[in-house]
Amino acid sequence: MSRERPKRGTLPPAQENIEKLEKVVEEGNYYGAQQMYKSISARYVSAQRYSEALDLLQSGACNQLKHGQVTCGAELAALFVDTLVKGRFPYDDEILARVRKIYKEFPRIPVPQQLGDLDDMQQLSETLGAAKTCVEGCSSFLKAALKWSAEFGATRVGAPEIHVMLANYIYFESPEVDMVRVSHHFIRGNNPKEFASTLVNFMGKCYPGEDDLAIARAILMYLSLGNLRDANNLMDEIKKQVVKRCSPLFNMLRAKYKSSLDREPTFHELLDEIAEKFYGVRRRNPLQGMGMFGEIFKMMGGE
Repeated sequence: MSRERPKRGTLPPAQENIEKLEKVVEEGNYYGAQQMYKSISARYVSAQRYSEALDLLQSGACNQLKHGQVTCGAELAALFVDTLVKGRFPYDDEILARVRKIYKEFPRIPVPQQLGDLDDMQQLSETLGAAKTCVEGCSSFLKAALKWSAEFGATRVGAPEIHVMLANYIYFESPEVDMVRVSHHFIRGNNPKEFASTLVNFMGKCYPGEDDLAIARAILMYLSLGNLRDANNLMDEIKKQVVKRCSPLFNMLRAKYKSSLDREPTFHELLDEIAEKFYGVRRRNPLQGMGMFGEIFKMMGGE
């Protein structure tokens, strides 16, 4: 006789273990919790109770990451994706939302801005090391998720939403920005507007000449994929965002050279038109400031 497979009753519902292990994590026993998350989830997988294994691993990854246990959280996140593959889960919005939930729990570590003494340098070194660990863990998780999504129903290069997540995390959390990697994922994503915001942000802190190179690279990478639409969208968004960021400078220059502009009244009219067209500043209504008479004109249909 063939050996019978263990009955479903041999394992309790996953929620029981989820609640039990949450308490272990809350008590600070991160290592002990990690071993239990791994061993218990493996039992659910062996019993082909994949959905419950996913619930347990997602909970574990999020809990460990919330408590700053990046290595543990990243390991459970990777096992979450591995279980998606073993259970042959198709790519869909529900699973994507679960991937995003884990992704959002990866820490964002601010780098100290002011350094003054040896303690600051020690702090900087520790912070950079922690940031590097976060980027490596999050990148490994999202790359695995991309591979799963490509195999089980998304585009050939993986889900565009996951590419955008990865691009954002690499750009904003890496101690050293690699715009080639960032661009590689953004152009396989589905959000040129967000890519434009990242490029405009990069323009404000890069070395001279790097901004033009980053924009040219992005456009050429889009075109190399035959994606003329997003290449155009990217350029349009960059122009819009750069113009908006110039608005304070426009006002400052206008105030600084007011005495010269006052010599020719039409200059102010022209500048009002420029402000309205490029910066969205509504022109001042000539009836404003006329008090009672302005209100009378409005009532008479003078506006």
